Amino acid sequence: MSRRVVEINGRRLSLANLEKDLYPSYGFTKARILEYYRRIAPYMLPHLQGRALTLKRYPDGVAKEFFFEKRCPSHRPEWVKTAQVAINGAEPIFACVAEDLETLLWAENLASLELHVPLARAATPDRPDAMVFDLDPGEPAGVPESAKVALILRDLLSRMGLESMGKTSGKKGLHVYVPLNRTEATFEQTKTFSRAVAGILQRHYPDLVTANMAKEERRSKVFINWSQNDAKKTMICVYSLRAEERPSVSFPFTWDELEDAVRLADPALLKVLHDEAVRRAEERGDRFRDVLSRAQILPHL
Repeated sequence: MSRRVVEINGRRLSLANLEKDLYPSYGFTKARILEYYRRIAPYMLPHLQGRALTLKRYPDGVAKEFFFEKRCPSHRPEWVKTAQVAINGAEPIFACVAEDLETLLWAENLASLELHVPLARAATPDRPDAMVFDLDPGEPAGVPESAKVALILRDLLSRMGLESMGKTSGKKGLHVYVPLNRTEATFEQTKTFSRAVAGILQRHYPDLVTANMAKEERRSKVFINWSQNDAKKTMICVYSLRAEERPSVSFPFTWDELEDAVRLADPALLKVLHDEAVRRAEERGDRFRDVLSRAQILPHL
């Protein structure tokens, strides 16, 4: 087993198996994964700040078995921050919190290809910073159908006085976020509101949208997963890699970009790979930053 010791911000980090190919059909080694997260860190770390991290680990690559790890590994370096969180009413656990480059790379050295975070910070677990609409297309629907629903959703929210922002899931779906960033927001409110909105779209677009969680109801439609607005749930973090055949990324899009993808009927415009993600972020900055700062109040439905 190859091993290399690096120093980051005065902290020593031992990296192993750098030559291991974790995306075997594409050819993307752990060394390249670490390099991706090193370069994307300035844009990603603000979205990890203060949040309990769930690691989705692929020790033998994306084609093999994986596991979720909510409890921060006991073999972590002493400088890795943790936060105490409750899981489904059980005894609290300590989750990792990645607020610096060295912690992010330490997590990636564990083959944590995907990083998932809750909608609330660990210090205020019952107070969501944002509401999310997770658009999940059922076969044979895909990215084009998700994009159409996202635009309809944007327009409806706008008429309610709410600004929204979107990102790709890194797979076939899209995520539409409504920033809140107010201490009085609760998950009960965001779940009730998102479920009502999903129901409205289902009634008006029955051939395109479903708000029903039953698998058999989702075929050829886009399921608006309102249930993600829950203190127990997590979402793929923006800029995280996804464990697909190719190293795709959950990446922000502008509404103009989404409209172009629909107009040109080109879903490839919304499939962002690692190199493109770094290039765009370095050129344009964090297009998702307003999710962390814009304050909005949910209207009464």
